[in-house]
Amino acid sequence: MHPMLDIDSLSKRYGDVVALDSCSFTVRPGRMLGFLGRNGAGKTTTMRAVFGLANPDSGEIRWDGHPITAADRRRFGYMPEERGLYPKMSLTDQLVYFGRLHGMTADEAKAAADRWLGDLDLGDRAGDPLEDLSQGNQQRVQLAAALLHDPELLVLDEPFNGLDPIGAATMARVLRERAAAGTAVMFSSHQLEVVEDLCEDVAIIDRGRVVVTGEVRALQTESPYRRVELDLSEAQAAALQDLDGVIESRFDGRHHVLKVRADVDVTRLMTGVGTGLGGGQHFVYTTPSLTQIFTEAVSPPDAPESSTAPASSNHVTIGGTR
Repeated sequence: MHPMLDIDSLSKRYGDVVALDSCSFTVRPGRMLGFLGRNGAGKTTTMRAVFGLANPDSGEIRWDGHPITAADRRRFGYMPEERGLYPKMSLTDQLVYFGRLHGMTADEAKAAADRWLGDLDLGDRAGDPLEDLSQGNQQRVQLAAALLHDPELLVLDEPFNGLDPIGAATMARVLRERAAAGTAVMFSSHQLEVVEDLCEDVAIIDRGRVVVTGEVRALQTESPYRRVELDLSEAQAAALQDLDGVIESRFDGRHHVLKVRADVDVTRLMTGVGTGLGGGQHFVYTTPSLTQIFTEAVSPPDAPESSTAPASSNHVTIGGTR
């Protein structure tokens, strides 16, 4: 049985700034969790706390049911957003160095470095100093450093930032392989389409509070709303405001996009605007995207925050991942 990571009621203040406010979620083995939030929401503070780089004021972080120890952290892999590599050291030398810090022998670290540099298409650059590589290739080296010791938990802070499509595909492949091997994978990202494609689970944090946790598919299917995309004339679009169940509509430059209640009879809806579902007309009816779920979950930056409401009052949990 592979262990899991539990973040339990984590709170942290920096002076008057509340970085974390009773933050709770679980990263399960063999699965990927997308950790989502606006800039400054508390994602990096949470990830740094897992590695002892930020000390929470209260709450607990558990690995396999017990508080995390230094020995546990040697089995973790971390990819920070701000890269922690040595620009003038060769790729192989610094990977061997990081492997030794995780308890590997020199031979084990060298073999692992060769393996990962080859797997990430950097084998021919093994002797080059890091500073000679492009930003995207430096990011691959940082990933290799996090994977070198075959970690049981992999935590990555914005790993897809700055990657070209080939680099992003490589990153996605590696993360899928690690999760399939039983590793618990957690990563933050502002690229919600990537999270929706890769992750089984999600935790959304807003101003230090985890406001939504659950399985991505369950959050989508259990949403009270659906998304409709279709072509309408101006007159048909004007008729939408009189139809029951239509929450909002907008024109995205190509199609009209509607947000409707999940219980709406779509056939009757289309009849109400004087159109049908056939005839080759563009029509999409689907559950909300992760982007839509995220947008509804986080409050506007200037929204007032109650000082008396309990931290979990707006916390939605679906799929048993709290």
